[in-house]
Amino acid sequence: MSDHGMMDKEEIFSKVLRAGRRTYFFDVRATKAEDYYLTITESKKFTNDDGSFHYKKHKIYLYKEDFSEFRDILSEMTDYIINEKGDEVISERHQKDFKKEEHFNMDSEVSESVADEPKSTESFTDVNFEDI
Repeated sequence: MSDHGMMDKEEIFSKVLRAGRRTYFFDVRATKAEDYYLTITESKKFTNDDGSFHYKKHKIYLYKEDFSEFRDILSEMTDYIINEKGDEVISERHQKDFKKEEHFNMDSEVSESVADEPKSTESFTDVNFEDI
């Protein structure tokens, strides 16, 4: 297959979201069988001490059989955040007058069933998206 043929497959449909130092690329690509899938790439710009810069990229491959569940969970998670905290950005970086609470009371912030659960990292898996 020619290089031109490969480029056509790589650029079926794309959108870009620029968000500060991060850029998100949403790309529709084709499998060898000519079916479509989605890649989501996060690219973050870092500045070196000498003023030059480099980018770190992380990529997610999302196939059609996972679209429905992915969409449902993404919607549920984003709705939860907006419902709990609103859509206004609250952080030290974005607000100069932001003040951290000095004391955090577990009982007032977390239900007893969650607070009583043992803290374990066994359920977590390190994933390096650059290896995909």
